[in-house]
Amino acid sequence: MPANDLDTATERLKQKNVALAIAKKGEVMFETSAHGLGGLIEAIDELGEQIRGSSVADSVVGQAAALLCVYAGVVAVFAVTASEKGIQTLRDYSISFRFENRVQRILDSKRKDVCPFEKLVDSISNPDEAYEKLKSLTAERFAIS
Repeated sequence: MPANDLDTATERLKQKNVALAIAKKGEVMFETSAHGLGGLIEAIDELGEQIRGSSVADSVVGQAAALLCVYAGVVAVFAVTASEKGIQTLRDYSISFRFENRVQRILDSKRKDVCPFEKLVDSISNPDEAYEKLKSLTAERFAIS
C-alpha cells in the first residue's frame, strides 16, 4: 500500500528528525540524517531492486531527487520542501506525491545560487542519464582526500 508506506516514511522523517526515510510493505528499509542527494543515491545503490515499489520521504525534493525516484521505481514521495520542477517530474511519471512547502527552485547550501545538482539535471529528462551524472557529481563533491 503506497499510501500506508508513504505515511510510515513521513512519520519516520518527522519523528526521528532524519533527512530521508524509505518504506516498503509497512517497514522502514532505509534512513539517513545526511542532507543532499548522497543519501538517496546511497539508498539506490544499497537497496538495488528492493527499492522498487517503495515510498520516499525526503526533506527536499527538486528535479534531481525526483529523477532519482523515477530511476529507482519509487511509487510515492513526500517532501517537506518541493520545487516546481520536482513536482512536475513526479507528475510526468505518475508518481503520487505530497509536500508541505513549494518553492520555485532548490538553492545551494549558502542560498546564493541554484543547487549544483539541479543545474546538472536542468536539461536532462532521462532518469538513467540523471542517475549516472548525479552519482558522478556526488562522488566528486564528497570525495574524501
